Amino acid sequence: MRILFIHPNYHSGGAEIAGNWPPAWVAYLTGALKQAGFDDIHFIDAMTNHVSEGDLRRKLAEIQPDVVGTTSITPSIYVAEHTLKIAQEVVPNAVRVLGGVHATFMFKQVLSEAPWIDVIVRGEGEEIIVELMNAIAEGRWPEDRKKIKGIAYKDDTKIVATQAAATVKNLDGIKPDWSILEWEKYIYVPLNRRVAIPNMARGCPFTCSFCSQWKFWRDYRVRDPIKVVDEIEDLVNNHGVGFFILADEEPTINKKKFVQFCEELIARGLPDKVQWGINTRVTDIYRDRDLLKFYRKAGLVHVSLGTEAAAQLKLDQFNKETKVEENKEAIRLLREADIFTEAQFIVGLDNETPETLEETFKMAWDWQPDLANWSMYTPWPFTPLFEELRDKVEVYDFSKYNFVTPIMKPAAMDRATLLDRVMHNYRRFYMRKALFYYPWRGTGYRRKYLLGCLKAFLKAGVSRTFYDLGKVNYWGPQSKENVNFDFDETRTIAEAQMEDWEASADRARKAAERREAVKAQMKDRAEDRKVMACGGGTQQMDDAVPDLVGGR
Repeated sequence: MRILFIHPNYHSGGAEIAGNWPPAWVAYLTGALKQAGFDDIHFIDAMTNHVSEGDLRRKLAEIQPDVVGTTSITPSIYVAEHTLKIAQEVVPNAVRVLGGVHATFMFKQVLSEAPWIDVIVRGEGEEIIVELMNAIAEGRWPEDRKKIKGIAYKDDTKIVATQAAATVKNLDGIKPDWSILEWEKYIYVPLNRRVAIPNMARGCPFTCSFCSQWKFWRDYRVRDPIKVVDEIEDLVNNHGVGFFILADEEPTINKKKFVQFCEELIARGLPDKVQWGINTRVTDIYRDRDLLKFYRKAGLVHVSLGTEAAAQLKLDQFNKETKVEENKEAIRLLREADIFTEAQFIVGLDNETPETLEETFKMAWDWQPDLANWSMYTPWPFTPLFEELRDKVEVYDFSKYNFVTPIMKPAAMDRATLLDRVMHNYRRFYMRKALFYYPWRGTGYRRKYLLGCLKAFLKAGVSRTFYDLGKVNYWGPQSKENVNFDFDETRTIAEAQMEDWEASADRARKAAERREAVKAQMKDRAEDRKVMACGGGTQQMDDAVPDLVGGR
């Protein structure tokens, strides 16, 4: 059986400014399938190679797959749907499969707007995809589809979701097949090195209200650090990787295993060959302040901190469980350990104002991270914060849910002004860094890295791919009146998805009411116990203790 995976050709002007990122999902699925005996697997990275629709049709006709699978985050969903529409037209007998975070939570929306999709894989794909491919290969598809956990499909007009599959318990049993990728295509621009995105843990114990990852991965699991280093050694020696970023939401949560990971990298001499970066929380930097130089010795050179906001009110709204003052101290500690710091700010909620944006700039300049990013709040339609703000969401064109387009319209300014103020922050921050910091701070590796980051920003700026500026017709403050975000206003929420949302909201409301009722009941019982203590009186037994000890 021939399987073809396609990475959809979607571009947004966000993370791509730092380079081309290898689509790790296909390596993990391919590895799982090859372990199960499937060996006729092909891959088209339509995004990295900018594969046109015509070329994609020709490749599909040439490969003639039995199964076509793709993935999607929210902004790439329409491209993914269209990719499978093309597959329906070119290879109509192939089973069309979609996975990824958006389809996992929005399967009713997806199957309503793209009925040509045969099956959606919901959640972690390695075990589900093997069961699905076995059913197809053995001729049990679609008859046995109800028996496969973790999928959704359309049965005539009815949308069916089978029982959720368990999360992958044995992460160490997963062996990604990195050879399926064209490694010469995946370059990290600041260092001009091949880049990988391996995975050390899945899940996150924190529940930030704007994030969907903790919902997707569900329980938190960590791999054996030795196995992770084995994988990195393979990436370095066999695929020429010179930089990697751990894909984990917060790889430092499990301090013991993170330290073991660093120790193993050092023991194998890998920091001389490969450097790496992570995303983490300021609280972990506080906790590990005495270990930061050790982490640097292990090759950790870049830490992206989810500082998120300069105002405590926003941190609380995001459920970040951090304090503003901790952000500044974490950045200082990293700087002293010679680790590059990147501060991430989320802007563009309904309560954003020119003053709050100015506040984030002043904070960023006061904290002095090496890099700063202002990301537009993107209301993932399956997060708690979206539920809270849903009445204020006006745009359901998911292709714009990309961190660079203002989805929310702040009450105090229009979207064009919001974009202009964010660009104003970028211009000031990086112009000052370029003139007074990057060329003059440190020598060797530090200077090379910072100037490489500046080069990436300048390259994206000149080509006008940064923040999709070319597409929205933004050329500076003077062009605000001509900015056009080109929202597709015909995009709406499908009736089936809306019903699902309303049912979920109703369940959440009833659960909250039950929790409050239980709290009230427990409080009443506590008061009753207090009244009934010592035979019904309110005085406790403290006064009687000496007599009892004395032998009465």
